[in-house]
Amino acid sequence: MHKRSYVLFFLSILFSFSAISHAGVFDNIIKGISDSSKAEIDEGTIVSGLKEALSIGTDNAIKNLSKLDGYFGNEIIKILMPERIQNVANVLGKAGLKKEVDDFILSMNRAAERAAPKAAGFFVEAIKNMSIEDARGILAGGDTAATDYFREKTSNKIYDAFKPIISSSMDEVGVTRIYKEMMDNYEAIPFVKKESFDLDHYVTNKALAGLFHMVGQEEKKIRTDPAARVTDLLKTVFSK
Repeated sequence: MHKRSYVLFFLSILFSFSAISHAGVFDNIIKGISDSSKAEIDEGTIVSGLKEALSIGTDNAIKNLSKLDGYFGNEIIKILMPERIQNVANVLGKAGLKKEVDDFILSMNRAAERAAPKAAGFFVEAIKNMSIEDARGILAGGDTAATDYFREKTSNKIYDAFKPIISSSMDEVGVTRIYKEMMDNYEAIPFVKKESFDLDHYVTNKALAGLFHMVGQEEKKIRTDPAARVTDLLKTVFSK
């Protein structure tokens, strides 16, 4: 073969390999862009799904808690006599004043039921502020990972805002009055030890514990029960 033909043949082969090589690089770049876009869409879907799950879960929890007997009728979260003053209840019961004790317990739960709707705004704010990183960790977590995250990030702020609402609700439904009457009757009994107790703090903590418990139950349903995934987005994100 002529020398010039060898050169042309070699150049043609080199060009062919070069074209194939560049084509492969181009394909990889396109694939990378596609994968990145897909990942971005997936992350957006995950965040949206988790936010929707929490929105539905908190809304259901608040609705259930704020109805009559939402706390009082639920044995798991019912607010009971504080252990600190349980001896007061025991003494009053023996003195024929058990109804006062029962009224006090009922009124604490009524205050929590009345205050429950006020928590909605704080849940909404926390849900809006959830990041992609938060969402990834939550989706990979346990059955109440979102609720645990929510409690960790917001419980102090919710407590600070919730406590005066609880206090006001307790005044409205008569908790404070009943408590004072109960303690007055107790302290009128000879030789009993006087007790001091932060009732607002106690009821607020119990109300929040019940609220988070119910949100956790709603989250478990969405994660584990297909029937609880009431939207297409929840079905997409939580389907295993």
